Amino acid sequence: MIPRPARRLARAVALLAVAGTLTAGAWAGPRDATEPRRSDRVTHVPAAAGTATPLAGYAVRSTARVTDSAAAVSSPGYPTAGWYPAGPRSTVLAALLANGVYPDPFHSTAQRGIPRADFEVPWWYRSDFTVEDTTRRTSLDFSGVVSAADVHVNGHRVAGAADVAGAYTHHELDITPLVRPGTNTVAFRIRPNDPDSDLTMGWLDWLQPPPDRNMGIVRDVLVRRGGPVALRDAHVVTELAVPSLATARLTVRARARNDSAAPVTADISGSVAGTRLTRTVRLAAHETRTVTFTPDDTPGLRLTAPKVWWPAGMGGQPLYGLDLTASVAGTVSDTAHERFGIRDVRAPLNADGARQYRVNGRRLLVRGGGWSPDEFLRWDRGYAEDRLRYAVDLGLNTLRLEGHLEPDEFFDLADRYGVLTLPGWECCDKWEGDVNPSGSGKKWTAADHRVAAASMAAEAARLRDHPSVLSFLIGSDSAPDARIETEYLDALGAADFTAPVVPAASDGATPRLGRSGMKMSGPYDWVPPGYWYAKREGGATGFNSETSAGPSIPTPDTLHRMLTPAELDTLWRDPDARQYHRSPSATFGTLALYDHALAGRYGAPTGLTDYVRKAQLAQYENVRAQFEAYGRNATDAERPATGVVHWMFNSGWTSLHWQLTDRYLDQNGSYFGAKKANEPLHAQYSYDDHSIVVVNNRHAGEHGLTVRATLFDPDGTPRYDRTVTGTAVDGDGARATVLTLPASVDGPARTHLLRLVLRDAGGTEVSRNVYWLSTVPDTLDWDGIDWWHTPTTGYADLRGLTSMAGVPVTAAAVTRSAGGTSTTTVTLRHAGTGSTPALFTDVRVVDARNRPVLPVRWSDNETSLWPGEELTLTATYRTADLRGSAPRVRVSGWNTPERTVPAG
Repeated sequence: MIPRPARRLARAVALLAVAGTLTAGAWAGPRDATEPRRSDRVTHVPAAAGTATPLAGYAVRSTARVTDSAAAVSSPGYPTAGWYPAGPRSTVLAALLANGVYPDPFHSTAQRGIPRADFEVPWWYRSDFTVEDTTRRTSLDFSGVVSAADVHVNGHRVAGAADVAGAYTHHELDITPLVRPGTNTVAFRIRPNDPDSDLTMGWLDWLQPPPDRNMGIVRDVLVRRGGPVALRDAHVVTELAVPSLATARLTVRARARNDSAAPVTADISGSVAGTRLTRTVRLAAHETRTVTFTPDDTPGLRLTAPKVWWPAGMGGQPLYGLDLTASVAGTVSDTAHERFGIRDVRAPLNADGARQYRVNGRRLLVRGGGWSPDEFLRWDRGYAEDRLRYAVDLGLNTLRLEGHLEPDEFFDLADRYGVLTLPGWECCDKWEGDVNPSGSGKKWTAADHRVAAASMAAEAARLRDHPSVLSFLIGSDSAPDARIETEYLDALGAADFTAPVVPAASDGATPRLGRSGMKMSGPYDWVPPGYWYAKREGGATGFNSETSAGPSIPTPDTLHRMLTPAELDTLWRDPDARQYHRSPSATFGTLALYDHALAGRYGAPTGLTDYVRKAQLAQYENVRAQFEAYGRNATDAERPATGVVHWMFNSGWTSLHWQLTDRYLDQNGSYFGAKKANEPLHAQYSYDDHSIVVVNNRHAGEHGLTVRATLFDPDGTPRYDRTVTGTAVDGDGARATVLTLPASVDGPARTHLLRLVLRDAGGTEVSRNVYWLSTVPDTLDWDGIDWWHTPTTGYADLRGLTSMAGVPVTAAAVTRSAGGTSTTTVTLRHAGTGSTPALFTDVRVVDARNRPVLPVRWSDNETSLWPGEELTLTATYRTADLRGSAPRVRVSGWNTPERTVPAG
């Protein structure tokens, strides 16, 4: 086994360089969520009780350039000429990028030109807001300060950095005595961030870390208005009857807080799930009481036939609403509103000690990916929604957030799309300073314990009502010690957080929770496809919380956006070259391991185009094998696979590794390999025993299936052909073994193509899956394992693919548009006269300038056709992303010349 202390030593010491970011490109990129705002923009705060108005933006300036006192800076009318406008959620560097201070740091190594020293001093964030009625109580409500801040209002300090510390702590500051009619000013003096010293967030080896290390304010700062009684912490605890799902019990809780110096009587009223709620509460001066409604005192909270929330692919995603109002003497004092879902999550350890999730009583194989926010934490709801749609398109059901816990809207979207989330604290820096001897984080002080407990309390309260939250991982590479575990669990319990709590993403344990039931045994760099079938290390057994075969070379379109011609030349010529867009880590700094495997299996690249096309083929087969192995083994009687998180789902910048989709939402071989593996009804090949298996991820069983397996030489000569009819397979991830391929076939070829075609009982093709296989196996050195890969001492011989004759593929395309959405239907036909198939045919919708239209969701892609065969694919996308041009379709393939046809 891998020595645990060495698990991520390279990751822990990888914080070497400055960072990159994104600026909106000319095409197919995320919208810039931190567009410049006028520094004199004022937030108008209404007088109505129960309102919570986010500050519209800030003016920001380095304290090195501001010599005036905090009292002056935070006073209305202070001149901000020369300050930079920033959005309502913005790191310092995000603001500077939005104002054009630096060129696009996501291109080449441009981010090296951003001076880190500029961010080693505090920065001022200043914002004005207006109120008319000062009879209301007013407070500032916020979290997301990175790393700490002194807070000033109208010339007065209202909180210090010792109290406002940590990215996830929640703060409500009563500023009622300071608020005046007209313009008011709030100013934050933001301190520099150091992930090794502060309980905030860092990037480890994911990407080149940002020079400002994300210092700033990355969540909304709300100005709350209300009367004498405030409603806080409103939430609903749900209990679903499992397995019947016939009834559910709701418990509603909220805190009523008397903010006045006199006793008051408050009437609490509202509704949930069609049931009226009423309660009268007497509060002494400054008293807080928890108001609870249960099915025992409010029978309507006992639901019959509740609308149950399901993950995508398992059912619908209905949500309920809770609305509460606190009134004093007939006048509204405050309101509270929450959305929640009814679902049940259990996660016991199975007989093998692996964590097995069940949702609403049904076993769940977690098929996930690691989520990355934008490197500069710039929130763009539309961009996040596009990526969540991609997750559903890929057949994923879960996204893991290791630290970098996104704003509320992210979890709202996850609820809506049925994407489960695994939030948790991050590894190797301050969060694990007391428990990870290989990490870089400093030891905790008494103040750090308070910040950590407050962070847990705040995030538990924020996440508890979201049905998409599957668990919370209170440790990553290392489990917390007994003291920290108790602080976390006490906070989670006090918040009524009911989802399972996991001690670590690694194979760790804590005194109260016990074993994690997860493993973090790699790999993180290249291994052959057959690796995933071994029931050891990262192979398909148990719950692997983060793993992949590492590099994921983007499409040519993206590569030309992110690298210079010289860098592109180095990319394919020099495996040992340091790749800035891979990682700052010494372990992952080059593509040597990947490139040697690519050349060893497919033949040395002859140029950039050849390198990229071989990379797409390799990534497709490897990612497909990863998900297929876990899918096949999910129902094993012994040591079943219970979950796998591909490391990662996406990248926060322009990257060469760890991504199923790239920064610009383009889709490479990794994407379509995952999509193929996670089909609802799927025929697949097993690299370990050569069996052909049908996996059914639908709930209902299937009967009368027909599976045809055919082996070909690369020139199309058939060597084996067998059809099996009458196949039946149960639902919920069950599998049926249909046949086993022979150990050898006639002929001299060392490379073969395997075509699997699955048809339903009506004869309709429901799955087509093509493999490229070798008579020479990849050989793994299991004795040479380290934490990041298993060495390969001999490569499969797939070089026979290079001898495939070129074949023509014709394409006819038509587009229909309605309601802002376009659907392009593409009919592909193998028009050759010989026997050679068209392998790995790739189709792209492009605009008039040959730029890919992104995001896009394909019914299938990177498909293969045999002579005379015809396939129809569909692509769905936003009409606006054509940028006013008529759509065209670009078709290319392994042995098919590129051509572009109109698709109007």
